[in-house]
Amino acid sequence: MSSSVGSRAVNGGVSFWFAQDGFPPPREPLSGDTDVDVAIVGGGYTGLWTAYYLKRAAPYLRITVLEQKFCGYGASGRNGGWLYNGIAGRDRYARLHGKDAAVRLQRAMNDTVDEVIRAAAAEGIDADIHQGGVLEVACTPAQLARLKAHHEHELSYGERDRELYGARETAERVRVIDAVGSSWTPHGARIHPVKLVTGLAAAVEALGVTIHEGTPVTEIRPQHAVTPYGTVRAPYVLRCTEGFTASLKGQRRTWLPMNSSMIATEPLTEEQWAAVGWNGLETVGDMAHAYMYAQRTADGRIALGGRGVPYRFGSRTDNDGRTQAATVVALREILVRMFPALARVRVAHAWSGVLGVPRDWCATATLDRSTGLGWAGGYVGSGVATANLAARTLRDLVQRDSGQGGRTELTDLPWVDHQVRKWEPEPLRWLGVQGMYATYRAADRRETTAPAARSSRLARVADRVAGRD
Repeated sequence: MSSSVGSRAVNGGVSFWFAQDGFPPPREPLSGDTDVDVAIVGGGYTGLWTAYYLKRAAPYLRITVLEQKFCGYGASGRNGGWLYNGIAGRDRYARLHGKDAAVRLQRAMNDTVDEVIRAAAAEGIDADIHQGGVLEVACTPAQLARLKAHHEHELSYGERDRELYGARETAERVRVIDAVGSSWTPHGARIHPVKLVTGLAAAVEALGVTIHEGTPVTEIRPQHAVTPYGTVRAPYVLRCTEGFTASLKGQRRTWLPMNSSMIATEPLTEEQWAAVGWNGLETVGDMAHAYMYAQRTADGRIALGGRGVPYRFGSRTDNDGRTQAATVVALREILVRMFPALARVRVAHAWSGVLGVPRDWCATATLDRSTGLGWAGGYVGSGVATANLAARTLRDLVQRDSGQGGRTELTDLPWVDHQVRKWEPEPLRWLGVQGMYATYRAADRRETTAPAARSSRLARVADRVAGRD
């Protein structure tokens, strides 16, 4: 690595968030066969929020959460800390179920941001939450055209409190060099991912939910979650495994584990922050095809992420978040390109994680009433808030099926029970993803070196390959 990255930078170790906050004491693994009312596979946001809302709604339920490593080991402990109102697949749901249904889904997501903040406060979880909104920045003519189209598109889904800024107004919020415009929504907040997930796990246990860590589930079948330490039998088995779904028997091609990488800088000085601005603590993203996402942390760093190696052959996942040196350098180059005043700032930590991507890029929450098997995920990078909506939806679906409730506004949302075809077998899957992101990066380079007011045609080709159009 270059000296600006720093020979003392931590690489891996799951994430900066865990390095900063420390690993919690391990919970006991499963000790044998057991019977419960609801078995939840996965100790991330989706699984823990589901246990939380189910236990709140029906305190008599015996609920067990099974986690292969420890709570937050996956995306819930590695993400960029964006609690915001984006949801994967909204436009497709509008085509499938009508615009009004998709608008209801978007409104539910807007409300979910507030619900996470409310629930964290109610449980005394201090997750460094600051509701500064989300600022998406354009730095080229093509990006500006996409930004304006995106802004109008969001307004069409009822987001009347979104604002569009020019170059001067953008600089008043954050001084991204060459920024020619931005769009801001109040429906977003910065969080510390690990403080949220560890606080949520503690809250769930306090309600009487059992959490077994170090307990990998190898197979899910009706009324059974199978582990090396025993089998948990339950009328309802809920799969909440997101990017790690491919490791389960029969699920290799269900959701693709897409890789995303991050860096965290050393703390910035007051002079450096004065050069950058960013006093509103918005989460900041850009309009590149291979986009980046960033936050100003509570302890005065910049945490910034983007795609490195997007996918590992055979749907493999990493062990501890270690990131290729070239990816760390590329992310730092994005940081310095945005903020030239930070050219001497060193990277303190780098890490990676995986997110779940369905073949049609649509998030879903589902319960098969004939088998009692349920699942939620496929968030495509928007999981911090979406996991909460998914959990409340699974709660309502289980209660409806068990006769303890009926149809609700959540069970009627268009993403419920959505089915999608599987990903292609290897090597087609690997070739397709590698080619897709190579094309997106080429489109970004073309838009930067040969500025035009239209998006590169290369990006449209990549969209078709991905199945996103």
